[in-house]
Amino acid sequence: MVPKNWQKTVLKEILNGSIKNGFSPIPAEQHTGYWVLGLGALSDDGLNQNEIKPVEPTSKTLDSLLNSGDFLVSRSNTPDKVGRSIRFKGEIANCSYPDLMMRFRINEQIADADFIEAFLKSPLVRDYYKSCAAGSSSTMVKINKAIVENTPLVLPSITEQEKIAKILGTWDQAISTTEKLFTNTLQQKNALMQQLLSGINRISGFNDPWVKYKFSDLLYEIKKDVVNNPKDYELLSVKLHCKGVVRTGKYPTVTEGSRPYFIRNEGELIIGRQNLHNGGIGIVPKDVGGCIASNAISSFDVHENVSKSFMLYMMSRPLFFRRIDNLIGGTGQKEISVNELFKLKIKIPSFEEQQRIARILTTSYREIETLQQKLARLKQEKKALMQQLLTGKRRVKVDES
Repeated sequence: MVPKNWQKTVLKEILNGSIKNGFSPIPAEQHTGYWVLGLGALSDDGLNQNEIKPVEPTSKTLDSLLNSGDFLVSRSNTPDKVGRSIRFKGEIANCSYPDLMMRFRINEQIADADFIEAFLKSPLVRDYYKSCAAGSSSTMVKINKAIVENTPLVLPSITEQEKIAKILGTWDQAISTTEKLFTNTLQQKNALMQQLLSGINRISGFNDPWVKYKFSDLLYEIKKDVVNNPKDYELLSVKLHCKGVVRTGKYPTVTEGSRPYFIRNEGELIIGRQNLHNGGIGIVPKDVGGCIASNAISSFDVHENVSKSFMLYMMSRPLFFRRIDNLIGGTGQKEISVNELFKLKIKIPSFEEQQRIARILTTSYREIETLQQKLARLKQEKKALMQQLLTGKRRVKVDES
């Protein structure tokens, strides 16, 4: 049902000029001052400025340089990403677009660019592109110029478009501000870890030298009984990149010769021995205690006068991951053994300084978690608001002339 005073139309009716495919770029071996967007440059959150490559400034490159206000659509991508669109706002100088994308401009006398940018991200348009996409590969599909030209639109008056876009822009600004704060806080946390965990910056009042220990002097493996009926227990997962230990909602299918399973309890420091070099480490939280994992995951506790949180942070550093990667790479092993881990040595401070460092870093981590939650909430709220405003379910007041 079309909202009152809204009109159904298609994209080609509001275009200023034609839709054009990009070009096949000639990669440059060094920076030339000219760039081409990569396939991952078009994201649901806008232009990913890290997804660019240097390109030779050929005539085709120059003909494909983007101008502020150009719209881009991914014409060849995976099924969930085909049809992704963004509006280029001059973020990158001398930037061109490849043949996997299409470019167009709209007539801003009859449509508001901000409104169209939001509408092209709506479920109506994304579902349309997915339903039209075709290809011989299940992993890469395509849409063509005719499909984009016939993109379905439902438009209110340009005045109402502008008001809707302004409301959504307020949310975009809040999201952008939170993203910048998150990035800055993350950088500060990383710097803090580097300083505190290397002993470069000491906490006031602590002057004793750090002492080198083997891991076997700091941790011990918790011995466990094999679970006889693992299909009755939920599996846990140690997420990569130090993102914690979580329930999976899954239960194991046990076959003859499969790995044994063990119950993991709250507070245990556990590592995925196959992925320790990728941050497969965490402490089992209360809500995950009682879940099981196979013997590919090891459980540890700390010896006296060792802080478990401090050890988690020490083992969450890129420097430590590189040591593990070099160790398993040099031996050809697929996973690190407990014995190999226990042979490693690190310097640590006194127990009291360990506790202070751990408290400081935990506070920093909680600030990051709070910002992540706020960012996720803002994006979800904007998504819900878009669904209402872009379908006319919620109307904005427009002054009648």
